[in-house]
Amino acid sequence: MSHAPQALTAEQASRLEQAFRLLQQGRHADALPIALGLAGEAPKAPDAQHLMALCHSATGNAAEAEQAYRAALELAPRNHHVLGNYGNLLKALGRHEEALARYRSAVEAAPDFVQGWTNYGRAALEVGDTALALTAFDRALALQPGSAVAWQLIGSARRAAGDLDGAEAAYRKAVGLQPSAGRAWVNLGVILRLLARPAESIPCYEQASRAGFKGPELTEARAGALVDIGELGDALEQARELTRSFPEYVPGHVTLANLLWEYGGTIASGEDPFAAFRATARAQPGNDALQGAFVRFLLEAQRADEAIDRLRSMRSRGDHPILATMEANALEILGRSVEAGVLYERAHRELGTSNPSFLNAYARHLLKAGRWDEAAARSTEATQTNPDNQEAWAYLSTAWRLLDDPREHWLCDYERLIGLVEVEPPVDYADRDAFLAALNATLEPMHKALREPVHQSLRGGSQTPGRLFGRPDPVIELTRRAITAAVERHIATLPDDPEHPFLRRKARSIRYTGSWSVKLWSSGRHVNHIHPEGWMSSACYVSLPPSVRGQSEAGEDVSGCIQFGQAPVELGLDLPPRRVIHPRLAHIALFPSYMWHGTVPFVDEAPRVTIAFDMLPVP
Repeated sequence: MSHAPQALTAEQASRLEQAFRLLQQGRHADALPIALGLAGEAPKAPDAQHLMALCHSATGNAAEAEQAYRAALELAPRNHHVLGNYGNLLKALGRHEEALARYRSAVEAAPDFVQGWTNYGRAALEVGDTALALTAFDRALALQPGSAVAWQLIGSARRAAGDLDGAEAAYRKAVGLQPSAGRAWVNLGVILRLLARPAESIPCYEQASRAGFKGPELTEARAGALVDIGELGDALEQARELTRSFPEYVPGHVTLANLLWEYGGTIASGEDPFAAFRATARAQPGNDALQGAFVRFLLEAQRADEAIDRLRSMRSRGDHPILATMEANALEILGRSVEAGVLYERAHRELGTSNPSFLNAYARHLLKAGRWDEAAARSTEATQTNPDNQEAWAYLSTAWRLLDDPREHWLCDYERLIGLVEVEPPVDYADRDAFLAALNATLEPMHKALREPVHQSLRGGSQTPGRLFGRPDPVIELTRRAITAAVERHIATLPDDPEHPFLRRKARSIRYTGSWSVKLWSSGRHVNHIHPEGWMSSACYVSLPPSVRGQSEAGEDVSGCIQFGQAPVELGLDLPPRRVIHPRLAHIALFPSYMWHGTVPFVDEAPRVTIAFDMLPVP
């Protein structure tokens, strides 16, 4: 129930103005006594309560600030400034849904409140509602048509929605309106790299530097673009500069470590990829984000003993169930499943069903431990929390298989949901062989790495950096179009099923969320894995060694083949694949991204070259 608001006297209004000026100057401690005095003299004045809320918020007293905001809204429930600032406090506290509601009320009360629409859109992005964010930012832009900030925010929302072309257009609007907007130049460069145009991104980073942007993101982005265009020595120097200039910036150390891991044999005389990262972690024991990143790198490289030592040190300073889960993962690598199980059970009691990543890790442990019913339960919880979580569906398919549950075949349907589809050569080429020869010649110079990325399924081969589709190369673009046509033909053959986690998302076409080329050397393979960022995934066969090309599909030799339905070997389940496909040149294997798949090693002097990609549906 609201109360009649109290008006301030002229003298009180003057003091209110003085306090607001002090707040704007950053003199929060000087403004607070004035606010307390006014609130005591005029407790039913919404402006006095609002001032007190702002002062408490600025001095770090969130509880008192929230109490004052609530008091102000009791007196003036439709005051859009109070609603908007209360939303700012809630957002800072991580209470994004509540913040969203306050911003909504603010713009409903004052439809021309530009900052309210801007903050409403930002909060919508925080909760993953990109459509609402775009609506809010469009409204802010309509109110301020020349706002470079609004165009930057529209770019962020379009990127979050997967509309990279739209994001590029928005960031170009932003830098056109405000050429000195360094952050917008960086964002434009990042989008161009995601669009597989890394050479175009580098001038954007130079523009950002000229505009005075000095953040570590600029150096990191430039290093990534240099890797993509094959300038590995310059990329390494940028990564070293990044870690020297911004030693607390965690992504910089991850970038350097991965660069040394994958390309060190070429550009750094076999330098230990762990050494610099380890030294930095020792020098910054209190930087938990850095410690966690180093532990994840150790786990990806299967260095579980060192990871456990670091995790136990971190947990001694302040434990968290996620840290316990990371230690459990390390124990699993070392085969110490009983100890891991104790940590998983404790973490589950604390985290419940809120964290699909944890539930997936726990399900993986339960499968390995032979507790298949419980594994199915944890995976089901993960799919209920996030229905599009590909890893959760993968573990659930394995649990159902072990339990002889027919839903495994409903989910995976290895015959119907896996396709091997021919890619028709573009009309620019006389035949398939001419097309593949041109494609091979284009891909070969991109394979500069001497080993696989640390966090990928690849073993014994190289992978091209960045995104492949979208590169300004006519052969790559013709290939992309030919593959897209083949994918769309396959999608048209799939049945409708609104209850099925794969088929319910079916659309007429797709957009690519990732694309790369893999070159497998003799004895190389892909370990069994899934693609967590996709809906449907694929491999296009560009070059096959003679030993693989000459196989009979009816024969027993499956070297170099792709197999489906076999869980990762580290789970110790000894399950045979459900289906094996012999690759064919100029064909694509298409399958749901949650389906376990890997390749069988082959022995041959010639490599096995593919283009792989992940897709999301587009109506």
